[in-house]
Amino acid sequence: MIHPLGPELIEQLVDLARRAGDAIMVIYRDRDNYQIQHKTDESPLTAADLAANNLIAAELPRLLALPIISEEGEIPEFVDRGLWENFWLVDPLDGTKEFIAGNGEFTVNIALVQHNRPILGVVHVPATDVTYLGVLDARSPASLGAWKYQHGQNPERIHVRNLNERYASHQAFTVLLSHRHGTQATVDLMETVKSRWMGPIETTNAGSSLKFCVIAEGNADFYPRLAPTSEWDTAAAQAVLEAAGGRVVHAEPNASRSLVSLRYNANEDLLNPHFYALGDKSFCWEWLLGLEELVS
Repeated sequence: MIHPLGPELIEQLVDLARRAGDAIMVIYRDRDNYQIQHKTDESPLTAADLAANNLIAAELPRLLALPIISEEGEIPEFVDRGLWENFWLVDPLDGTKEFIAGNGEFTVNIALVQHNRPILGVVHVPATDVTYLGVLDARSPASLGAWKYQHGQNPERIHVRNLNERYASHQAFTVLLSHRHGTQATVDLMETVKSRWMGPIETTNAGSSLKFCVIAEGNADFYPRLAPTSEWDTAAAQAVLEAAGGRVVHAEPNASRSLVSLRYNANEDLLNPHFYALGDKSFCWEWLLGLEELVS
């Protein structure tokens, strides 16, 4: 077990994410220095990915000496990491394609995972110098919840918006979609949602784990991801969203018709199943998404 997550550790983690963001922005402003490579899966890798990773890998053990899984680091064999109770899970630059495109929608993701569940997550947006924090560790009750940090301002408590009220008053339901990963399954799902929601449906596109944070601060309601992702893409943002009153769940319910939260480092690969990032967890999502039809 790890020690309770005190304010000092949390503030140091937020500061580290910001410093990694600063390192990314130095390169972001100099397009001639991106040094774009491609990994074996054809995903891009830039000098900014490596600069952020090197800083985080050096500094995280000084905050809390735990193993690290990073997208840009060496991945330990499951026979070893499967025994870990606690570890850091890092994506030093989530949204490298957005970084290359120059749209600013990329993040630094740092999560602390305990027993396969993210209990602390920091998502920093370097282009806007905004940071999101989610704390779920029950041993630190004074720190439970989600916050948004903006440069020069005190952190603001954030929470998902009330969907039962929005449904009853026929207000808009806002869906976030990826820039590059639309699927026919997503199109079909949206038809189901449109047939059940009483008000208008709004959709907008966004990049990286920023989509989770937009839901967490009450500016959207739903993000379906019916395409591949890795665990480092979602862990930190899942902590933020869950601490704000939402959920991140498998796209298919289990045999008892329940939605199941994503878990981490529980399998040999580090790939997520298709999932939904949900706002207000008190809402009847199984009905809205037509999931009861899948298990009836």
